[in-house]
Amino acid sequence: MMITELREDDYCIQYDSSLTTVFFEGKLSLRDPSEYSHISDFLEDIVHSKAGDLTLDFQSLEFLNSSGIRVLSKFVSNLRKNEIEIQLTVLGSKEFTWQSKSLRNLQKFMPSLILNIQ
Repeated sequence: MMITELREDDYCIQYDSSLTTVFFEGKLSLRDPSEYSHISDFLEDIVHSKAGDLTLDFQSLEFLNSSGIRVLSKFVSNLRKNEIEIQLTVLGSKEFTWQSKSLRNLQKFMPSLILNIQ
């Protein structure tokens, strides 16, 4: 089991390779998409290190601003555009309003994406 993480004062992003899941916690409100580049690189590295299934778990992410949503949308869109062989699952929580609204849009970029908002 390998767990890799990005941690700052307001957020933590952890990848658990045994679960093939990326866990997002806290609040992500970086100023513009360029400030999200380390997160994009982190996700790209995970995708390129394996094929198959990947889950993005946002259930503990209280907030993601529009720049972050753009970066996430671009990530999902690139998976489809580059024909990456992966089954992407996205988990969300009804507790955080942004998730119900924004995570549903990811299916527009990747119709095979499995979305589970509880």
